[in-house]
Amino acid sequence: MRGSAPVPDPTPGGRRVRTTAGALAAAALLLPLLGAAPSTARPSDTSPAPETLQQAFATAAAEYHVPQSVLLGVSYLQSRWDAHGGAPSVTGGYGPMHLTDARTALAGASHHSEGTEDPRGDDARAPLHPAEAKLPDTADLPARLTTLPKAAELTGLSPEDLRSDPAANVSGGAALLAAAQRDLGAPLSDDPADWYGAVARFSGADDSATAAAYANDVYEVIRGGEERTTDAGQRVVLAARPDVTPETGQLVRAGLRPAADAGTECPTTVSCEWIPAPYKEFGAGDYGNHDLGDRPASQSIRYIVVHDTEGAWDGVLNMVQDPTYVSWNYTLRSTDGHIAQHVKAKDVAWHAGNWYINAKSIGLEHEGFLAEPDAWYTEAMYRSSARLVKYLAKEYDIPLDRQHVLGHDNVPGPTAGTVPGMHTDPGPYWDWRHYFQLLGRPFEPTAGKDAALVTIRPDYATNRPEYTGCEAKGVPCAAHGSSEVRLYSDHDEKAPLIKDVGLGTTPTTGVNDLSSRVSTGQQYAVADRWGDWTAIWYLGQKAWFRNPEKNPTAVPASGRLITPRAGLESVPVYGRAYPEKAAYPADVPAQAVSPLPYTLPKGQRYVVGDQVPGEYYYAVTFDDASHRVVVGKDLYYEIQYGHRVAYVRAADVTPVPSGK
Repeated sequence: MRGSAPVPDPTPGGRRVRTTAGALAAAALLLPLLGAAPSTARPSDTSPAPETLQQAFATAAAEYHVPQSVLLGVSYLQSRWDAHGGAPSVTGGYGPMHLTDARTALAGASHHSEGTEDPRGDDARAPLHPAEAKLPDTADLPARLTTLPKAAELTGLSPEDLRSDPAANVSGGAALLAAAQRDLGAPLSDDPADWYGAVARFSGADDSATAAAYANDVYEVIRGGEERTTDAGQRVVLAARPDVTPETGQLVRAGLRPAADAGTECPTTVSCEWIPAPYKEFGAGDYGNHDLGDRPASQSIRYIVVHDTEGAWDGVLNMVQDPTYVSWNYTLRSTDGHIAQHVKAKDVAWHAGNWYINAKSIGLEHEGFLAEPDAWYTEAMYRSSARLVKYLAKEYDIPLDRQHVLGHDNVPGPTAGTVPGMHTDPGPYWDWRHYFQLLGRPFEPTAGKDAALVTIRPDYATNRPEYTGCEAKGVPCAAHGSSEVRLYSDHDEKAPLIKDVGLGTTPTTGVNDLSSRVSTGQQYAVADRWGDWTAIWYLGQKAWFRNPEKNPTAVPASGRLITPRAGLESVPVYGRAYPEKAAYPADVPAQAVSPLPYTLPKGQRYVVGDQVPGEYYYAVTFDDASHRVVVGKDLYYEIQYGHRVAYVRAADVTPVPSGK
């Protein structure tokens, strides 16, 4: 199954189902490291008293003789102090301390409803349904996936209480930290600097580099301090302790294996190992699962694509090591942010469902499920991912903005026929605002209130649009914070949703339906304003969203705009920036410059993300001697067209100053 041309893209929709049904199936395949169990648990409608959780940290710290700053710092890295209504994470973790009970989580998955339907169809390599999988004994699971049973032994609290009661969960975490400190032969000191080894052990990592990276993050939180309101409405504060310098030498006593980081392309601030994807021939002249290249010498790298795995760690690693499957460059683990690299940056991984984007990008898979709001994209994973992205952006001169750091859901279909099959991960629950804060590029206003552009920037915690289909088709998802804002055909929430003609379906509130949604960090040209409503140009239409002044969902922005050239009623829109026919040498088949089923009408304006030459990477044989990079004279603008980016020929449009 090649990811290269002349076929536009042999995996046109990507590779995995992006709904709960797919997540359940993936969980079965990915034993013995278990995926998150889709759960019917809902965050409580009744928020506890505002000080309850803060007091729980104080009480547990005193009872188990753990410095409160250490307990708060560890919990922040695990969950940002959220309890997720008792729902398990992707690795079977529960509560603000992310105590893991993977066997219970998967048992919940096996009894879950099977009514979910994927609107894009299944993948040929769909894994078994969980009902067909044999659950392993708890003894067969890694220690990092069974911390909750150990916490139950240490505290005498029931596993159910540790899963569902945040205060009990915090006590369980404190007990585990104290036990780790004793195991290391260290005193139960009141100085947080003395707990570095125990914090590293709490990560559950089995190698020293991952444990150290985790502990370093915890102490970074302790030194800088944090405060936020949790998903249950509780305000929790960790006062800054800038003077804390941990005893990092304690890690030597933890008895962890050294990391296998040889050959990796990662920053020194993360834990990274090399688990290569195979470049191998098989079958009748076929090969997999990526292409050799010479980037950035042969062609620039312009994008980083953020994915979620729809499965758990070991099974995902098994898939990327299968030469008959597809590939991506890095996988990030949920529990501790550990990274595995599979494909070198110079080579082209097959991950985005769009060959042009593949050839110009690096793909990052994050352990998680998009349709489970409480499947938990953990703070440890966010921080590790942000460090990796900052490193890659600096190394390959990739701008840190939402026109270059894309979700898989922002990648356009390369041709009209592929549009309905494009993937929708990492989904509406990925916290882009927090992610870009960690990248050091927060989304701030860059223009006056009447600016011609806006940057989408809702408050993640309080922005809770209704989604359906997380557990079964048409069934409302759990209320949850979201990075995305819904679009209407008029300034009225009772007006019809904006329609995506490329999908050819009636728009819905389905968690996988991107037709009428914009995402945090994306920028659009303002088309109109009406009271608390703002209209933008989107998919060739005027699309409205609520944007009240006191709680805005978008902020004023500056940037570059384009509009159709004078005399043209509309211009075509493309899903890839391929060269003109004359640019191809005789030994490379010319690729069609095929428009998508969209246009950019006269009078409308769209935000420019980049200007690029037409380019095509010819790689259709195992022998890379025939590979070619074809660069044309035609120039394209990458624009924010709808939820996904798109391309227009520079000759078809005119740049417009954003102040006009």
